[in-house]
Amino acid sequence: MAGALVLVGIILAAGFPGSADAHALLVRASPPKRAVLRDPPKQVELWFNERLEPAFATLTVSDRSGAAMGGGRATVDADERKRLTLVLPPLPSGTYTVRFRVLSVDGHVAEDSFGFSVR
Repeated sequence: MAGALVLVGIILAAGFPGSADAHALLVRASPPKRAVLRDPPKQVELWFNERLEPAFATLTVSDRSGAAMGGGRATVDADERKRLTLVLPPLPSGTYTVRFRVLSVDGHVAEDSFGFSVR
């Protein structure tokens, strides 16, 4: 009986796509995760595997103390709806954290963070 229940569970799981497959996934970042840069970036760009809803896409960069860097709001490129960009002011040497929260056009939210450093 237990074997039959396990088999039914496997069959049901195989029939339904995983929730991770439905979310917008970060596929590329500039600067890359954990990068150590000689020159500070002028902007942060994130590319996802799905189109984003511009009104619900956020991207922030903060320094080690938690102070926000960036003078404006992140934007989704009108021609490339999978790209989210935040223009940055000149950054001094230090460690920075990139945080994003996006809503893909299929209605799923994805959020994460990563760091980079400027020497």
